[in-house]
Amino acid sequence: MSASTEGARSGNALSDFLSRPPWPGLLAFILVLIVQGAGHTVMIVMEEVWPGEHYVYESAFAMGLVGFFMLFFGMRSEKEVFATWMGFWAGTFMWTGWVEFAFVWNANFLGVPDLMDPSMPGEIATKAEYLVMMSSIGVLGATLAYFLINPETKCNFFLWIQRRFKLKVAKPTKGHKRNFAAITALETIYVVWFCYVLLLFLYNEDIAGEKSNAAYVFFFLNTIWAVYLLQRLVRFWKVTTAVRYAIPTAIITWNTVELLGRWNVFISFWEKPQEYWLEMTLFILAIIIAAVLAVKTPAHRKAELSREASL
Repeated sequence: MSASTEGARSGNALSDFLSRPPWPGLLAFILVLIVQGAGHTVMIVMEEVWPGEHYVYESAFAMGLVGFFMLFFGMRSEKEVFATWMGFWAGTFMWTGWVEFAFVWNANFLGVPDLMDPSMPGEIATKAEYLVMMSSIGVLGATLAYFLINPETKCNFFLWIQRRFKLKVAKPTKGHKRNFAAITALETIYVVWFCYVLLLFLYNEDIAGEKSNAAYVFFFLNTIWAVYLLQRLVRFWKVTTAVRYAIPTAIITWNTVELLGRWNVFISFWEKPQEYWLEMTLFILAIIIAAVLAVKTPAHRKAELSREASL
């Protein structure tokens, strides 16, 4: 047997293994979850570690521009797997580069002070840019109203609300072609934005507080929801569907992680990369490995594997 044949069989074995549940959904979930922490690290590095504050906004603009070109090439592609992953990375880069740093710039321009922690003198409870982000709740609510009643939506959550509360306004357009890069990019940005604003209002001591009864109830319900979504996700066969389902699942799960870190249950090492360089190195390696495995996972092999099993 030739080395090339053995290599091909080995590759097919790995491909077949990754094609079966729970791997398509689980790999996508792990990657998206880790990226949420990495996003915090990137912002901290750009704001505090790099010398010369005047480079921050130029770097942020460049990051968003990279996301834009990812979206451009993803939207042009007919390959659903490529388009879906490009949409995720495009949304991630544009959110961090253009959206988050727009709030940073506005906070600095308007001279908004950080909110200090009253129980720990000298410690910041909420940075100024996040206080500014809270003002975007009106835009968030207005756009949410549109997505909620959009007849073209394929979101299971929105469809459930439309059925439950009789919010159907029209039938989906026949032959409507979905652009998976655009859908995934928008989903990534919107879910991150929604969860950010939700947590910011929850953390605010004048509204609820991070250790209020509301925070504990939210933690309990959010964790139940995250586990429910995850157990559904690990049953997925199709990679692209798994990725698009993994995005909200991982971000909702990250709410639980955020609250645990806020309560000092563990050290949020991704927020202190200069102190925890070993952990951050492993963090980055995990992203790379999960991304490579996700790329190697075939787009959709359920029918083929089922036929092989029946022989």
